[in-house]
Amino acid sequence: MNDALGSVQSVLILGGGSDIALATARAMVARRCRTVILAGRDPESFSGAAKDLHVAGATRVESVAFDALDSASHPEFVRRMFEQYGDIDLVLVAFGVLGDQDLAEVDGDVARRIIETNFVGAVSVLVPVTNELKRQGHGTIVVLSSVAGERARKSNFVYGSSKAGLDAFCQGLGDSLVGTGVRLLIVRPGFVHSKMTEGMDAAPLATDPEHVAEAILTGLARGSEIVWAPGPLRYVMSILRHVPRVVFRRLPL
Repeated sequence: MNDALGSVQSVLILGGGSDIALATARAMVARRCRTVILAGRDPESFSGAAKDLHVAGATRVESVAFDALDSASHPEFVRRMFEQYGDIDLVLVAFGVLGDQDLAEVDGDVARRIIETNFVGAVSVLVPVTNELKRQGHGTIVVLSSVAGERARKSNFVYGSSKAGLDAFCQGLGDSLVGTGVRLLIVRPGFVHSKMTEGMDAAPLATDPEHVAEAILTGLARGSEIVWAPGPLRYVMSILRHVPRVVFRRLPL
């Protein structure tokens, strides 16, 4: 349970290798979070991050196996996490793939894998996570969405549509949680300099994992339901969302 000052004491990170997730974990540990569970397909690769979190002040850092695409395993995985680690204050859903848009446009299997990872896999694990948090009577879910989901662009509409589905699901889920003691924060980053975007040309208002992490913690402290990273993207997207489609499709986006 959060400490007397409202700080998160324990966090389960689904997608423990994510640069944004690890930056968020470091920021939380600096604010007295003491238990961090890093979950992902290759938990052995988290050893360096685990050591860094220990040095930063975490008293317990665990690395566990989790596969977003193995939906059948999700209910048991979630049950085991809450049974083994007790109350979990915050669950961060940070896994996802950008994918290859060019291949996805001609290969249905490639497109399906992007959708199944970013949307289906997230929904699959969010349902049992929500049930466990409601059972314990408190907790927060943080989900990494994307500005790409605000309006699908021709240059990355497969990824964008997967995030649009996730974002819409989480908006409804968040509304359904009012009065349960559980809340949900949707995070909409823009272009983030990270492993996912390595080698790509940066978009305007590009940011880094550390700034996204700070936006997440600020949003949590304020009780926000949605945060943008960086904040000005809220206004940019409010304009792009209403650009007539005949004009929008001609933009170099």
